[in-house]
Amino acid sequence: MTKAEREAFLADVHVGVLAVDEPGRGPLSLPIWYLVDGDEIVISMSADSLKARLLGAAGRATMTIQTEEPPYKYASIEGPVRIVPTAHDPLEMASRYLGPELGQWYVDNAPQGDVNARLRPERWRTHDFAKAL
Repeated sequence: MTKAEREAFLADVHVGVLAVDEPGRGPLSLPIWYLVDGDEIVISMSADSLKARLLGAAGRATMTIQTEEPPYKYASIEGPVRIVPTAHDPLEMASRYLGPELGQWYVDNAPQGDVNARLRPERWRTHDFAKAL
């Protein structure tokens, strides 16, 4: 993918898979919602979650975003992560994935993350299988 194609792909709604080192075990790999903020990928979570603790300790992560139907596309992002207080409106993320009505219900009824992991991409691996057709 070109940079413009990659940016358009990330702007679409996809569930990502975040992978972070878990010492003494295989990497922790979790489905996540994300937002793009400038050059960073933003992921919301609770400060006391295993995900936040591992990301803080590792300082790096990999995230993969993919389509679910052929022809497949994916982007794999690797880079440093920093944990910061939540600075975005939780309704923005919830509405991105659930739409405005269900997003508002989610924000009103589900616990919201109090920190963000901000992943700054250093390495990209992308592919658009439609280009091979």
